[in-house]
Amino acid sequence: MITNQVLLLLMLSILWPSTALPFTPGNIGNLFGMPDSDGRVLQRSKRGWMWNQFFLLEEYAGNDHQYVGKLHSNMDRGAGNVKYVLTGEGAGSLFLIDEKSGDIHATKRLDREEKAMYTLVAKVLDRNTNSELEPDTEFNIKIHDINDNEPKFAKEIYFASVPEMSEVGTSVVTVTADDADDQTYGNSAKLVYSILQGQPYFSVDSENGEPNPSRICWLQFLTKRQSYIVSTIKTALPGMDREVKENYQVVIQAKDMAGQMGGLSGTTTVSITLSDVNDSPPRFANRKSKAIYPSDSFRVTTVESTEIGGAIGRIKADDPDVGRNAEMEYSIVGGHDIFNIITDQTTQEGVIIIKNALDYESKRDYEFRVEVRNTYLDARFIHGLQFKDYATVKVTVEDVDEPPVFTRNPYIIEVHEDTAAGSFVGVVSARDPDADNKPVKYSIDRHTDLERLFNIDSVNGTITTLKALDREMSKWHNISVVATEINNPRQTTRVPVFIKVLDVNDNAPEFAMSYDTFVCENVKAGQLIQTISAVDTDEPLVGHKFVFSISATNPNFTIVDREDNTANILTRRGGFSRREMSMYFLPVVISDNDYPIQSSTSTLIVRVCACDSRGNMQTCNPEVLPFSDGLTTGALVAILLCVIILLMIVVLFAALRRQRKKEPLIISKEDVRDNVVSYNDEGGGEEDTQAFDIGTLRNPEVMDANKLRRDIIPEMLFPFRRTSPIKDNTDVRDFINGRLQENDLDPTAPPYDSLATYAYEGSGSLAESLSSLESAATEGDHDYDYLSNWGPPFKKLAE
Repeated sequence: MITNQVLLLLMLSILWPSTALPFTPGNIGNLFGMPDSDGRVLQRSKRGWMWNQFFLLEEYAGNDHQYVGKLHSNMDRGAGNVKYVLTGEGAGSLFLIDEKSGDIHATKRLDREEKAMYTLVAKVLDRNTNSELEPDTEFNIKIHDINDNEPKFAKEIYFASVPEMSEVGTSVVTVTADDADDQTYGNSAKLVYSILQGQPYFSVDSENGEPNPSRICWLQFLTKRQSYIVSTIKTALPGMDREVKENYQVVIQAKDMAGQMGGLSGTTTVSITLSDVNDSPPRFANRKSKAIYPSDSFRVTTVESTEIGGAIGRIKADDPDVGRNAEMEYSIVGGHDIFNIITDQTTQEGVIIIKNALDYESKRDYEFRVEVRNTYLDARFIHGLQFKDYATVKVTVEDVDEPPVFTRNPYIIEVHEDTAAGSFVGVVSARDPDADNKPVKYSIDRHTDLERLFNIDSVNGTITTLKALDREMSKWHNISVVATEINNPRQTTRVPVFIKVLDVNDNAPEFAMSYDTFVCENVKAGQLIQTISAVDTDEPLVGHKFVFSISATNPNFTIVDREDNTANILTRRGGFSRREMSMYFLPVVISDNDYPIQSSTSTLIVRVCACDSRGNMQTCNPEVLPFSDGLTTGALVAILLCVIILLMIVVLFAALRRQRKKEPLIISKEDVRDNVVSYNDEGGGEEDTQAFDIGTLRNPEVMDANKLRRDIIPEMLFPFRRTSPIKDNTDVRDFINGRLQENDLDPTAPPYDSLATYAYEGSGSLAESLSSLESAATEGDHDYDYLSNWGPPFKKLAE
C-alpha cells in the first residue's frame, strides 16, 4: 500500500520530471530526512537538499499548528551545531521553522483562493559563527484545494430573445459560470448545468466541450483539467407563438463535483422574449359575432358640407404582430369617385377622406369595399395564408341648411351706354339647394355700388339702371349681388357681377392736340403749312375713320384728307400780309364713320409771320401772340372773369362806405318782450312844433318803476276800462307815462312782459285825427266810402 508520502513523491515526479533525485524504495525516506530500512541516511550525489516542494491542505480546522514538512541538511550531524533559517513569503508569520530540527509549521488557516502558492528561501547556518553551511535554495509551499466555493454565474439575470416559431434546438443564449476552486485538482471545479424552470420550452447543455489531457499516464485522472464553465440554452418546443405567450423566465443551475451529491451549486435567471415574425395576417374583426376572420362592415355618417380633403371616419384592422410586421396599407377596391382612404402610419388605421363634394339632395348613401394588406411579408409564412382582408364601408350623408347657390359665378353682363334710367341690364338667379327649396331674395351690396347706378328686383333678380351710364367715365362696373334665404337671413351667398358698358357713338372727333400754325408772307400757293389729326373717345368695332373738310369757298386755304385719319392744310394762294390780316381762323369739320355719325368743327388759328428765304419763321404780329400755345382761349376767358370780379368788389366796397351807419333800435340782446317798443305816433301836423325826447322810447327803464306784480291772478272780475287821453294833453311824455301806468295797474294784463302800443296822434293837425281812439267822445261813425273812388290804394283805408 502506497503511503501519503509516496503518493506525494509520485506527484512531484510527474509535475517536475527534471528532479535529479532517483526514486527508489531505499531512499524515499531520505527525501524527508528519514533513515532507510538499514538505518542509514543516504547521501545525495549532486546537492545536499533532499526536497524541493511541500503541500499543505487549505482551511485546516485543527487547534495546533499544521505541520508542513522538515528541512534537513547533510551538514547536520546531529551535534546541534546547525541552525535552520526560513525567509520569503510568510516566513516568520504564516510559516515558522524549528532552528534545530528544521520542522516547518503553518500558524494560520490558509485559503487557496486567496493565495495558492508561497515561495520561501531556506538557509543552513553554523550556530556558532552564523556562517552559511550551504547555498540558499528556494522551495514552494502549495496549498491543496478543497471544495469550499460554489459556482457563480457572470450575471444574476440574463436577457435574451429568439424568433417565434423557431425550430427545436435553436440557440437562445450562452450562460457562463465560474468556480473559484482549483480546476486542476479533483472535481471541486467540475460544473454540470441543469434547468430548474422553463421546461418544456427550453433546454440546457449539461456538459460542453471535451477534456484536454496534459499528459497521458496512469495518473492522468489526477491532473487533467475538468472544468466546464459554458452552457448554451436552446429551444425545446416547436411552434412557440409570440401572440400566445411572449415572455419566459428560465432558471439555470450550475453544480460542481460533476453534479454529485454534496457538491455546491449556483443559479441564474434568464429572461427570454420571443421576437415577432410576420406570421399573422391582418383581419377586420366582426365585433357583433366576435369572429376573428370574417369580413366586417363599417358604417360612417357625415354631413354634406364637409370640405374636400376632410376626414369623415376611421376603420381599423387587427394584426397581432408588432413593429413593421404589423404595418398595413388600406385601399378602396376599384377606387371611388367621391371617397378615398389613406393609412395613418401612427395608429395603423384607415382614414376615409372626401375626394369630391357631397350633395345630400343628389345622393345620400354610398357603399364600397376596402382592402387591407401587410406592407412587409415573410416568405416562410406566405404559403397557405392570405395576408389581406376586406371590409364593406357604408357612408350616410346628412343634410345641412346650405346657403343659396347662383346659377353662374361670376356673371358678366353687357349694357350700352347712355341708356335711360330704369333700363334692363341683366338677370341673376339663385336657388336654395336644400330639399325644401326655400324662397330667396336679392340685394346689391352698396359698398360695391357707391354711386347707386344699379338696382335689383328683390324677387326675380332683375338688374336695372338707376342712372345713365357713360362708357367714357367707366368701362366696367363690378358689383356684388347678395342672395339671402327669406326664412333664414343668416344663409347668404355673394356673387360678383361684372357689367361691361358698351360704346355708343355719342362723342364727336376733335383735334388730337392744340396746333400752332403759321403761314409765311412770301408763301406760294399749294404749300403745306400744317398736318392735323383727330381723336375720338368712342371705340367703334372696326376702328376710327375720320373725314376732314373745310368750306369750299375759303379763298386762302384748302385741306387734303390723307385717308389715314390725318389731313394736310395747304395754302390756296400766295402773298399774305401781316398788315392786311395777321391771323386767320380756319374752321375744320371732322366726322367719324360710326352710326350715328358724329361731327364737330374745330378752329385752326393760322398766324401770318415774316419768314426767311427758307421758310423759317422770324417774327409775327404781336397781336397774335396771346393766341399762341402758351396762352389759350380758355386762359384769356379766365383772366377776363378775374378782372370783372375785382371790379365788382371795388364797386361794392365803395357803396358800403357811402351807406350811412344806422343805430339799431334794440341794443341789448335781452328778451324781445322786455325791449321792443312800438311807437306809432302820427305827430301833430304843421302845428306840432314842440319836439320830444325820442330817447325815452330807446330807454324805457327810465319810466316809472312802480309796477304791480303780474304773476298773480287778479281779484277783479270785470275788465278795467281804459280812459281816453285828455285832449289838451299835448305832451308826449305825459301821454306815454299815463298809458304806462294804466297798463301797470291793469289786473287783466297777462302775467308776463308784453308789448304795449301807444298810438298818440298828436293835436292841431288841419286834417284832424283819422284815428278811432277818440271817436266815442267826439262824433259817431263816419262814411269813408268816398275813399274807394280814389283808387285801389285807398280801398283798404276806407274799410
